[in-house]
Amino acid sequence: MEFDPESNVVKLCAEGMSMEGQGKPDEANRLFLQAWSESTDDFEKFIAAHYVARHQRTVSEKLRWDEVALRLALKVDSGSGASVEEFLPSLYLNVAACYEKLNDFDSAIINYELASSYAHSLQGDGYGQMIRAGIAQGIARVTQ
Repeated sequence: MEFDPESNVVKLCAEGMSMEGQGKPDEANRLFLQAWSESTDDFEKFIAAHYVARHQRTVSEKLRWDEVALRLALKVDSGSGASVEEFLPSLYLNVAACYEKLNDFDSAIINYELASSYAHSLQGDGYGQMIRAGIAQGIARVTQ
């Protein structure tokens, strides 16, 4: 599934990322929450939830938003005929990392392994390599 550069939600998230880059996390969070409230379908909601998760103050709240993003992505993937499979390794990685930080290692390994099961959908670029490395490092940490 492609991001529509004309989508207001995509524009808000891009602007939020710009605010992050400028060291303005409160403004970024406001834009991501606005994107969430203006989302019109599950695809836009999953995008916005992914970014809202980044600005949560507690691991538990981040996990809640990461799980919302993941559930919406899975819903898009199974219900619309469109594929968001390329986003699943990152989404599962985020969920796994939260569980790991909460010392729930059983849930962490389940989600790291799910992330790994979708790693084939990642590109061979720097982003794909970063996600693959994060998955491998997470698995190594929780299976020691």
